[in-house]
Amino acid sequence: MMDPANPARVLIVDDDPIIADSLGDFLALQGLNATLAGDGNEALALLERSAHELPFDLMITDMNMPRCDGMELLKQVRQKYPALAVIVITGFGKIQAAVQAIKLGAADYLTKPVIEDELRLAIDKALQHHALLAENITLKEQLADRYGMDNIVGHDYRMQKVFDLIEAVAPSKTTVLINGDSGTGKSMIARAIHERSDRRNGPLLTFSCGSIPETLLESELFGHVKGAFTGAETDKPGKCLAAHGGTLFIDEINSATPALQLKLLRVLQERQFEPVGSTKTVNVDIRFILATNQPLEDLVRSGDFREDLYYRINVVNIAIPPLRERLNDISLLTDHFVDKFCNEMSKTITSLTDDAMSALQQHSWPGNVRELENAIERAVVLSRRPVIDVTDLPDPVQLAAAGQPMAGLQSLGSTGNCSIRALEDGWTPMPLVEALEDPERQIIEAALKANQWNRQATAKELDINRTTLYKKIKNHHLDAPTPR
Repeated sequence: MMDPANPARVLIVDDDPIIADSLGDFLALQGLNATLAGDGNEALALLERSAHELPFDLMITDMNMPRCDGMELLKQVRQKYPALAVIVITGFGKIQAAVQAIKLGAADYLTKPVIEDELRLAIDKALQHHALLAENITLKEQLADRYGMDNIVGHDYRMQKVFDLIEAVAPSKTTVLINGDSGTGKSMIARAIHERSDRRNGPLLTFSCGSIPETLLESELFGHVKGAFTGAETDKPGKCLAAHGGTLFIDEINSATPALQLKLLRVLQERQFEPVGSTKTVNVDIRFILATNQPLEDLVRSGDFREDLYYRINVVNIAIPPLRERLNDISLLTDHFVDKFCNEMSKTITSLTDDAMSALQQHSWPGNVRELENAIERAVVLSRRPVIDVTDLPDPVQLAAAGQPMAGLQSLGSTGNCSIRALEDGWTPMPLVEALEDPERQIIEAALKANQWNRQATAKELDINRTTLYKKIKNHHLDAPTPR
């Protein structure tokens, strides 16, 4: 850990100049750079002056000093300089004081007279501790930069309302329900709430009801004990236990089975559950954030979602508008993604042509912000000039700009399907979601037939996951023909 080319900086804090000088000489022999302070107040002043220039890596402090003793100094250091490792040295070796020092974050605790080998070992361990603390802080800052509020972009008044709700609800423990189409950034909203809460140092775990087989949902969420079912060879903690002290983000809650809904109701109300196959009740401290890509009110009316669970989770509701309803944000989002991917790829893109921006504005963005982000990433990768042109954008965006239907819809229209040709004869006012139902059904049916009803191959060809395909097949009542 001791690098001769870049010696670690150590702050020695002791009111006895003889001991301080002796420690300084010892550290110099170890190749370390030592600075002396006579008490806690002087140490804090030195730490503040060096914080933004050349910060200290380690502090070795005496416990009993006038004005500001070692324990008070340790408390302030932990608050102001969390990456600084601390070794406490005292002439009064009391177990109680040692325990308190370790609880306050000291890397080690030594008693006088200090044995050189013990001090050398403690310094090496403390510098390793410092490196881990610094790395942890850096990683958290990177997460905050990546998932912070600055990455949730929008001038639309509805997005401004979303920002206000995030700021208001984050400090509380209140359950949050996020409504929005796929690709609108629900997971990013959940991350922003967590990062702004007092649970930011705890875990943030994601559990997606739509991506896990029905038979494993409860086990993944609540865990199981050995022998609970075939294949359960060991105990396994679930997401609820792993999220203790932090936040659990449950995505696609609209896909939860009736059995899972019932168990969720209890854990949301009482913060306790039993692992699968166990009778032992587990208590947890969790903040729940849930998300749905379907209106839960409709599912409650149809009997597919428990009414009591709906009212339990619908405490604070954050509705994210789809991108097609906030076209004025496309320019802002585009600039954001261009800057992001240029930095990642070390490329220089100065702007988009008017045709390219017009194409982005005309596309309907069924994949929402995620689709736009992917489109800009592709454009940054492919563009050989400092300006992105319409030819650098994905085919669906180019076709929308040219006023042509996508290839899949065009081929369906040529077969005589009235739902596509009806657009040529005039427009019957209806919600866009309803208008797209029949074309979507025809596309999926055509793809299934082309792949001999092989769902895995069809999902791959349509570039969607199998769970999504299964849901759409069920929603559109598409059944494979019975073999003769």
